[in-house]
Parts: sequence; C-alpha cells; structure tokens
Amino acid sequence: MALVKAETVNGFAGLPPLRQVGLMVGLAASVALGVAVVLWAQKPTYSLLYGSLSEQDAAQVAEALQKANIPYRIDPGSGALLVPARQVRQARLKLAGEGLPRGAGGGFELLDKDQGFGTSQFVQNARYQHALEGELARTISELDNVRAARVHLALPRRTAFLRRNEVATASVMVELYSGRRLAADQVAAIAHLVASSVPRLDARHVTVVDQHGSLLSSPGHRGLEGLTASQFAYAGKLEQSYADRVRALLEPLVGPGKVKAEVAVDLDFTEVERTEESYDPDSKALRSEQVVEETRNEPAAGGVPGTLSNTPPPAGKAPVKATAGTQGVAGGGTGTAEKSSSKRSIRNFELAKTISHTRLPAGKLRKLSIAVVLDDKVVKGKDGKLKRQPWSDQEIARFSAIVKGALGFDAQRGDQLQIVSAPFQPLPKPEPLPAPPIWKQPWFWDLARQVGGALGVLLLLFGVLRPLLRNLADNGKALEAAAQALPAGEEPAEDQLSLSGPGAQGTLPGPGDRLDDQLSVVQNMAREDPKRVAQVMKNWVNDGA
Repeated sequence: MALVKAETVNGFAGLPPLRQVGLMVGLAASVALGVAVVLWAQKPTYSLLYGSLSEQDAAQVAEALQKANIPYRIDPGSGALLVPARQVRQARLKLAGEGLPRGAGGGFELLDKDQGFGTSQFVQNARYQHALEGELARTISELDNVRAARVHLALPRRTAFLRRNEVATASVMVELYSGRRLAADQVAAIAHLVASSVPRLDARHVTVVDQHGSLLSSPGHRGLEGLTASQFAYAGKLEQSYADRVRALLEPLVGPGKVKAEVAVDLDFTEVERTEESYDPDSKALRSEQVVEETRNEPAAGGVPGTLSNTPPPAGKAPVKATAGTQGVAGGGTGTAEKSSSKRSIRNFELAKTISHTRLPAGKLRKLSIAVVLDDKVVKGKDGKLKRQPWSDQEIARFSAIVKGALGFDAQRGDQLQIVSAPFQPLPKPEPLPAPPIWKQPWFWDLARQVGGALGVLLLLFGVLRPLLRNLADNGKALEAAAQALPAGEEPAEDQLSLSGPGAQGTLPGPGDRLDDQLSVVQNMAREDPKRVAQVMKNWVNDGA
C-alpha cells in the first residue's frame, strides 16, 4: 500500500503544473459532488404541515417546532410550512397540545393586552366584538367536517332615542375538508350556536356559507325557496319511512334483500286558518234588567168653574180614591186630589255564542302510491334442483293486504298499490381495488434516493477517482523506469516521461508488466520516436560497457 502511494505521489509530481492544478480542482469537485450526493440521499421528504398561516401563527408554529427538535422548512413561493413526511402526525399532535395555530383573529386573549389609558369606548367595543368573533370561529372549527371558520357579527348600536332599533345579524363562512359536507341539522346547529352566544340575535338572522360560495342556511324570512326545500325534505322522510315499513314487513316472508319498495306521497302544504262564530237561539240568559217606577200626587180641577168648585169639601166626607191613569171627581162637580204612577222595565238577554279558531296543519296526505317488486321465490323441483318460480296471485294478494293495513291504504282517497314478482339480477362482485404502483408508495422515493446516492458515490469512486489514481501510479512507475535507464546523476527529460500518439499507452512499461505488454510498448515507441529509443539504447550500451 505504501508502494502504491509512493507511485501515485511520484506520478502526480511528474505532471506539468497546469495539469496538477486541473487534477486538484477535479479531485476537489469530485469529493464535493460525492458529499452532496450523500447528503441528498439522506435528506428526508418534506410534506405539507399547514398551507395558509398568518405571519404571527407561522412564527409561533416555527418556534414550537424548534423547541420540539422537529426540522421544518418554509416554502418561499407559497409560505407553506413543511416538515419531514414521517413527522407530520407527531408535529400536529405537538402543536395541538399547545393550542397552535390560534388563528389570525385570536380570541378573548386579545383583551389581555394593555388597552392604554386613552382608549375610547368605541375601540373597546370593537375589540370585544373581534374577540367574540374569534372565539366563535374556534368553536365552529372543532366540528368534524369543518377545517376552518370565520364569523362576522353586525351588532347595531342600541339607543333609547330611536323608535325602531335594527336587529343583530351574523355571517359564518366555513371551510370544509375535501369531499365533506354539512347536513341541514349541522347548519342549523351552527346558526343556533352563534345566536345563543350573542345577545338579541335570532337564529333566523344567521347566514352560513361554505368556501365555494354556496348558501347552506335557509333564508330567514321563510320565502318560497326555503319553504319548498323544507317541504321536499319532509316528503322525502315520509316516503322513506313508508318504504322502510314495507320492507320490514315483507322481508321476513320473502327473504332479506328480495324486496324493493318505493313510495310516492302527494301532500297538501296549504295552510288554512278559519274562525267561526255561532249563536244558539234556544239557549238564552238574562244579562241585564233596568226597572223605572214613578208616582205623583196632584190636585185635579173639576166642577163648575167659580167659587164653589174651589171650596174645600165639607167635613165628614172622604175623598174619592183615584187609580193610576184615572181621575175621580168628588160631589156634584167639586175638584179632588189626583194620584198617578208609572213603571217601566228594560231587560237584555244574551244568546249562547261560540267562537272557534281552526288552523289546519300543512302537509296533509292527499294520495299515496306504493310500488313493490318481489324477487322470485326459490323452490325445489321434481328433479331435486333449485329453480326460480314467481309468487302466486294468492300470495301477492296476501302481501297486498298486509301492506294496505300497515300504511293506512284508503281507496276512496285514490291510493294505489302495485306488487309485482320478477327475478332479480345478481349483483356483480366488486373487483378488488388495484394496488397502487410501487412508485406511489411513500417509502419508494426515500429508498430510491438512497440507492441513487450510493450508485452515484460508487460511480464517482470507480469511474473517476480510481482511473485517475491508477494513471498517476502508472506515471510514477514510468518515472522510476526512466530514472533507472539513465546514467547515475542524470535527470530524465520531460519528453522521456511519457509518450503520445496513436497506439501509445502513455507511460513506459514497468518491470512487473507482462512481456507482451512490454514488447508492444517498445514497438510503438520505436515506430513513433526512433530517436528517443536510440538514445535509450545508447545509454544502456554505455552502462554495460
């Protein structure tokens, strides 16, 4: 090994200075390339951790990853945060434990900041509203199908000087995961969640939209569109309930999976309100009674006009009794006292009155249509083999009676029922999903990178460095041979160290080479440069002499 190193050093020293510099630069570049290939092979594959973060959240997440000794990168183009693919789950769990990312808006922690001495009431109210929006967005983001959310509150200022105050409204924008959607009850839950968290906010005034701009909540004014959607949903639930009831009754008799039922309902969604007022003439009751009675005593004028008629009657004679409405005359034409009385009564009777207010419910069933398809039954034939056979008319009639009784069939209402027996086609067996190709496996590219790096290093070693070192060693051997061929104390000329031209091997043969190689080199040298060969032979002859 020491001999090889000495030959290599001698070969390098025998090169021209320009070639030495070029060789050193090439060796340095080869070593740098090898190191770069090794580092590239060991470099992990980075995957997306969070794609859209604010600068504040990105700084907090990066600080948390640095404390957890998790390497990360930030894409300069999109600003996305990348971590090694094998540590994505670990990084997310770590960040979730610390409550990161918190979101750009923040929650009630915004109120913990120093408000300042000169902060106005308007700024304080705006900060509180912003903090409330952030807390609501965090709560909505905890739903399974929601990736992120934003809440906007429109809270009008209430004052006693306005006769009519405006109502509070809210808007919610939810970003759903790919392939996910929110059901109607989930949208209603979000609306009620926001309405319950804000004073004087009605759930009907909360609008919910998704990231595609689709309106998820029904209009608050219950217009024609929202009413039609609710009608359609109610009709669908009713039809599904009837179909499930038919299958639950017939599948135990026919067999599981051998009943297909479809039900169509005709509903009347007209809302009718009716008020009736009726009287009973046979039933009466005294409501009020007023009685007025008057009595008056007045002297009555009578008799012959003159002094005699105005003279009081003599003693011992009683006056004539007067009745109500009559006048009595005493004696022969003399006037007597008159007494009158009157009595009036007013009675008010109340007849029995009935007031009824009737509101007919919407969604009244007007017509029911049922269609049922039964799979043919399987019976054993005379030859002992199983075969399919349609259901008989008696059996279908029995099934019809069962369905009619279960669904409340009414022929006078116009309901229809049709049961048909037909052979079902067997369902094709699902083909197994093709396995993803090997180049789509997550471990493939890491392994390919490592194998590629190893091949690059081997190619660099055996394709570049080894031939180069071998060439230097051969040059060192040529120098030693030239030094032995020259007289003692004489230095070999530069043109004696190497040969060039067609067929030349570039160096003199060494003592350990094969005889055929030595002869081939000597023949080429004699053919191309006979003067140099002659000089070498002359030196040998002089040394022998």
